[in-house]
Amino acid sequence: MKISLSLYLIHSLLVLQCLVHADTHMSSWPESTRVDTGGLSRASFPKDFLFGTATSAYQVEGMAKKDGRGPSIWDAFVKIPGKIAKNGTGDVSVDEYHRYKEDVDIMAKMNFDAYRFSISWSRIFPDGVGKVNWKGVAYYNRLIDYLLQKGITPYANLYHYDLPEALEKQYKGLLSRQVVKAFADFADFCFKTYGDRVKNWMTFNEPRVVAALGYDNGFFAPARCSKAFGNCTEGNSATEPYIVAHHLILSHAAAVQRYREKYQAKQKGRIGILLDFVWYEPLTSSKDDEAAAQRARDFHVGWFIHPIVYGEYPKTMQEIVRERLPKFSPEEVKMVKGSIDYVGINQYTAYYMYDPHQAKPKVTGYQVDWNAGFAFERNGVPIGPKAYSYWLYMVPWGLYKAVTYIKEHYGNPTMILSENGMDDPGNVTLPVGLHDTTRVNFYKSYLIELKKAIDDGANMIGYFAWSLLDNFEWRSGYTSRFGIVYVDFKTLKRHPKMSAYWFRELLRKEKN
Repeated sequence: MKISLSLYLIHSLLVLQCLVHADTHMSSWPESTRVDTGGLSRASFPKDFLFGTATSAYQVEGMAKKDGRGPSIWDAFVKIPGKIAKNGTGDVSVDEYHRYKEDVDIMAKMNFDAYRFSISWSRIFPDGVGKVNWKGVAYYNRLIDYLLQKGITPYANLYHYDLPEALEKQYKGLLSRQVVKAFADFADFCFKTYGDRVKNWMTFNEPRVVAALGYDNGFFAPARCSKAFGNCTEGNSATEPYIVAHHLILSHAAAVQRYREKYQAKQKGRIGILLDFVWYEPLTSSKDDEAAAQRARDFHVGWFIHPIVYGEYPKTMQEIVRERLPKFSPEEVKMVKGSIDYVGINQYTAYYMYDPHQAKPKVTGYQVDWNAGFAFERNGVPIGPKAYSYWLYMVPWGLYKAVTYIKEHYGNPTMILSENGMDDPGNVTLPVGLHDTTRVNFYKSYLIELKKAIDDGANMIGYFAWSLLDNFEWRSGYTSRFGIVYVDFKTLKRHPKMSAYWFRELLRKEKN
């Protein structure tokens, strides 16, 4: 045992030495080096299964105030004192705007098939509508063309938290029905401009996060909530999250309608939406706890996928939220129902849920409506080890259960696992950051569970690691690192971590 442990430590040190001396061209890493993939390989997954990495515009691009880009609600939000750790902003971030070739080269070297990026609405339409910023249009043309040149399939997401600030000022943004047409027009422009090369579209990333964190507790932009639930200057947590979610669903469906009517037949692409899904496990086997966990699932992922698959909100939401829950007209039901060719599931963690048996609250809001309590351990045993982020417990079996739940409750739609990853502290040094064995084990354990779900019949066609790069991590600023590539936030130099090389080995294409 001691001998094998010593050999493991020697191997780890050699690996670390290679990593520390590797530059972005990765010439120092020996091609012959093998890493433990836990028995996984491309052959473990279906024939055309796709592996990619993911980022979002505000988190990586930088150039927030240059080349004609208009501000988004996050540009306004980061200026509010105390909102972002250490006053971080996305003004420069990791400057993918200028360094995209370097980043695409890393993806290609690590054997990835696809890149999921988002298009900044306000980089294309600085005012949300009207005048086009052609410098912004040109940036995405350059990125898409270079991805294709390097054999990497672009997956373009149209909205990742970053509504143009102009629309927020003009009519309170997502609270107004006007946003539906504005988003559909933006989407239409993107389909027309990039759809000859982009065949995989997503409308919104995590609309639940947008509605809940933006309008129930004010934790994200545009920082609206009832005073009882957060430090907000305005808002109504009882109604606004539901209004916003309704407009997001209609915006999604309107964009899909445009794509299907005008572009899909000719461009031969597909379109979907990306939904976050924490797995909610009942704390005990009691009926009350099982009901609480089901309410949590309905209010979380069901809020969006239920209307898209069945044309209405989950029954539990209708019964609890009642007249505060907007209704779809018969015409809207036709537009919303079936408005996905595939669905992305962003899956990171799992929590235990229980029935708190509490009296009816005096003040209500979206989270209160769940009537469910969160627990992170059972009988003194944590649900899983914790990553750096307070919310992220590493629970691989939660991924299996989440994917299987979508399969069983929503007709086994075509799915991609569109985000999955874990973070280290932002202040981790380069040598320690590169030697990210915890991340390697995270990916290995979660991919084993994903394979199990696929083997059990889940219609899963792809997997995207979050994230390609350490970057601006929303409220955490630069104090959290999710990347498989370490970024020195001072010099912006890229250093692939052990996890990047782990993927390279996993995705190695066997020679005939």
